[in-house]
Amino acid sequence: MLLTLIPYIAKPTSLTKKFPLPTSLKKNFPPPPLLLKMAGVYSSLPPGLKLNDAFPDWLNKADNAWQLTAAAMVGLQSVPGLVILYGSMVKKKWAVNSAFMALYAFAMVLVCWVLWAHHLSFGSNIHFVVGRPNFAVTQHYLLARYGRVYFPNTDLVFYQFAFAAITIILLGGSLLGRMNFYAWMLFVPMWLTFSYTVGAYTIWGGGFLYKMGIIDFSGGYVIHLSSGIAGFTAAYWVRPRHSQDRQHFPPNNIIHMLGGAGFLWMGWSGFNGGSPYAAGLSTSLAILNTHICTATSLFVWLGLDMIFYRKSSVIGVVQGMITGLVCITPAAGIVETWAAVLMGALSGSVPWYTMMVLHKKSAFFQKVADTLGVFHTHAVAGFLGGLLSGFLAKPELLELFYGNQNYGPGLLYGILTGHIPHGHRQMGYQIIGAAFITAWNVIATSFICIVISRIVNLRMDEEDLEIGDDAVHGEEAYALWGDGERHPPP
Repeated sequence: MLLTLIPYIAKPTSLTKKFPLPTSLKKNFPPPPLLLKMAGVYSSLPPGLKLNDAFPDWLNKADNAWQLTAAAMVGLQSVPGLVILYGSMVKKKWAVNSAFMALYAFAMVLVCWVLWAHHLSFGSNIHFVVGRPNFAVTQHYLLARYGRVYFPNTDLVFYQFAFAAITIILLGGSLLGRMNFYAWMLFVPMWLTFSYTVGAYTIWGGGFLYKMGIIDFSGGYVIHLSSGIAGFTAAYWVRPRHSQDRQHFPPNNIIHMLGGAGFLWMGWSGFNGGSPYAAGLSTSLAILNTHICTATSLFVWLGLDMIFYRKSSVIGVVQGMITGLVCITPAAGIVETWAAVLMGALSGSVPWYTMMVLHKKSAFFQKVADTLGVFHTHAVAGFLGGLLSGFLAKPELLELFYGNQNYGPGLLYGILTGHIPHGHRQMGYQIIGAAFITAWNVIATSFICIVISRIVNLRMDEEDLEIGDDAVHGEEAYALWGDGERHPPP
């Protein structure tokens, strides 16, 4: 506080003239001798601690540094995290294509995000489901303060871009091994524009679900439910993989797969830890809850594999890790740690059942070839996390994160405190939000796929499906000596 006041005591600057001291503070100023002493202290401070045009009084360096770090961690989840995970989790002949789909999406989303999509998601109101499109490339906007937080709009643009990018890459996990790459090139910007921005605006940007009071701490609905539903819908329109791939689709490099999964897990510290937009108490709790839920989910999934299949599957462990990360996302900073353990137990068992039991028994699930099971790991786990958020959200933690807005309490605390109608209302909001996100993604994704199919085939030719990367890109993942050479030397 003193460091903020001292510039007004020392030599005036353009900053102090632009932001004059409030009258309430002037009345409580220390006596003149102490003021002079404080001015002397300010003059002797290092340049990095003094206010100037590069470090305005509203900029908190710690919050700014953490937000940029969190954004970079989310970006690393996609590149190289999901690039490695996808490139190694699929059959060898699809390694290049799968990794390339992730890399392309990451780059394309960034360009679209700053040109129009950021303001569609977080811009001024134009409709109750979407904002007004605009550029996010000018100094006037990017270096201005974002809302009431203590960093510039630049941080928000970068952080939310990383969220948008990973959403589409996760969606792409349902389409690996058969989607025409040229169709994917069209799909990415169209889905970002007509689907993702609507979910982001309605829940985070000031849309009707935001005003209603839905709880989504870091994207259980905006990112995971939408990617799972949209991926499954797109997989339906693209049609199944080649029959041989459906019968036998082993990962080409399990060690690399674990490396990609590690980027994903550790990067989630920034995924959930960046959502409070400050290096505060909610951030610390969110990060701890994220990891304890994930570890619990992993152990539960592993245990179920060992009980019913008599084997400890590495692929199963990765799936259990992902469902734990997804389930805690909408609740990371607004539930207690014991609740995160409970959520981990459920996220390791419910999606396991839908993937390992229900999927194999359902003719509808068998008809749609969801390559990496994104529907189960993201749609089911995201929906589960959203419901549990409405049940386990603690009032004190809700106020810590959302402020004095009209949220919660969770149904459990509504029962314990005698506010059962408020708990029922919050659960209702969570169900309404899930229904809207599901319906919108089914409709928007179907529309996009139908439009693209009129321009280019959604699915590769049968001949390309048999060959894989070499036919699609003219490249192979593992071109060792004597392997992958079209014209070996004599």
